[in-house]
Amino acid sequence: MRKATPKKRVILPDPVYGDVKVSKFVNHLMYDGKKTISYEIFYNALEIVKTKMANEEKDALTIWKEALDKITPQVEVKSRRIGGATFQVPTEIRPDRKESVSMKNMILFARKRGGKTMADKLAAEIMDAYNEQGGAFKRKEDMHRMAEANRAFAHFRF
Repeated sequence: MRKATPKKRVILPDPVYGDVKVSKFVNHLMYDGKKTISYEIFYNALEIVKTKMANEEKDALTIWKEALDKITPQVEVKSRRIGGATFQVPTEIRPDRKESVSMKNMILFARKRGGKTMADKLAAEIMDAYNEQGGAFKRKEDMHRMAEANRAFAHFRF
C-alpha cells in the first residue's frame, strides 16, 4: 500500500438505537466474531445503568455517551528517538482515534473489574466514568499528566 490509501469501511448503525457509535463500541467489545453476544452484553449493561441511575433524568444511552466523552483523551505521548535519546513527545489525537481509544479503555477496564457478568462490569465502568472515577477515567488523567510533564518536548512534534 504505497500509493493508495485504503477506503474507510462503512459501519452500519445498530438495530435498537440506530447509532453508529454503538456499533463501533460493540465491534470493539466483540470476541471471535460473536457480534450478537456483544450486542446482548451492551444492551444488558445499558439496562443495568438505567435501573441503577433511575434518579438521573437522562436515558441510559445518553449517560453512556457522556461517560465516553469524559474518558476521551485530548493528547497522548509518542516515543520519538532523536540523536540517541528517546523523548516522550506530546501530540494531539485525531478525532477517530480519540473515539477508538476511549472505547478500548472502557472495555479494558470493564474486563479487569470484579463482577458476575460482563454486562455488570461494563455497567459499573459506565457509571464510574459518568461520575468521573474508575480505571478508564484515571487512564485519561494519566495520559494528560504525562503530556503536561513532557510539554517541553512538544517542538519535536512529527
